[in-house]
Amino acid sequence: MIEVSHLVKKYGDHPAVNDLSFVMEKGMIYGFLGANGAGKSTTMNIMTGYLAATEGEVRIEGFNVLKEPEKAKKAIGYLPEQPPVYPEMTVREYLMFAAGLKQIPRKEQKAEVHRVMEKTATAEVAGRLIQNLSKGYRQRVGLAQAILGNPPVIILDEPTVGLDPKQILEIRELILSLREEHIVLLSSHILSEVAAVCDKIFILSKGRLVASDSTENLVTRLETKDGAGGRLELWLKGTAERAKEVLSLMAEVSVVEAADKGRGECRLILEWRGKEDIREKLFYLLADKKLPMMKLSGESRSLEEVFLELTEGEVTENEGNV
Repeated sequence: MIEVSHLVKKYGDHPAVNDLSFVMEKGMIYGFLGANGAGKSTTMNIMTGYLAATEGEVRIEGFNVLKEPEKAKKAIGYLPEQPPVYPEMTVREYLMFAAGLKQIPRKEQKAEVHRVMEKTATAEVAGRLIQNLSKGYRQRVGLAQAILGNPPVIILDEPTVGLDPKQILEIRELILSLREEHIVLLSSHILSEVAAVCDKIFILSKGRLVASDSTENLVTRLETKDGAGGRLELWLKGTAERAKEVLSLMAEVSVVEAADKGRGECRLILEWRGKEDIREKLFYLLADKKLPMMKLSGESRSLEEVFLELTEGEVTENEGNV
């Protein structure tokens, strides 16, 4: 288990992390989201012992990171945004070196390095210099280093940054395979990746935790906020301009998107408010105005919309400076 309690990190008068508290448990993949400057990397650096907190505490497997750093760090596997690899070493040499640094018993090091190379599909490049590997393979080597010794906690900072779509899918599958044996914390700017991989999402804004839930629950909460009923995708026979004119007669409906799609059809995304089911009323109105309905279906908000709603008005800064 990871317990973060009332964490504060200040640089002068600027709070990079502001009274942050959350708990993470084994068998889950957690996502960290936030604009640049929200405090994600600062929080992860405190969790891994790279930075000291101004106030509050972090416990990893029951060990206080500040008071029992050796025991706490031993429970963590960390992959920073730039993998800490030595390009002049071969993959096997580097992982053996990392195994020594992690104090894995000498007689177990060879077997453990073989295990993580098999896990990360780097065994086939074990004898190659890291400087000659593609970025995707270097990222895999960094991940192999992180899981050496099978630590219970894996922290990954932007693990797919700069990778091509195929490499992203491969790393994503690898991360998913870690769920059963580890607590995984993943930071990423790719919201679709977080939605696809993570069981629970933490959204940070200006150093504070503004939401923590599953993607589905966050979307549901936003859709019901202030009485919002939901969204509908609507295809009609007619023009988008005419459809918007007719739909303006329904006070509980607002048109989010509207576009002509050819063949005399248009597509609209509607947002409706209130508890009443508006579909029947919508059908009769459109039929009366000679706008035949071709398709009507639910339209869920995206994680991007949830993120923007919860971090609205945040000033974007370079997170490396905070």
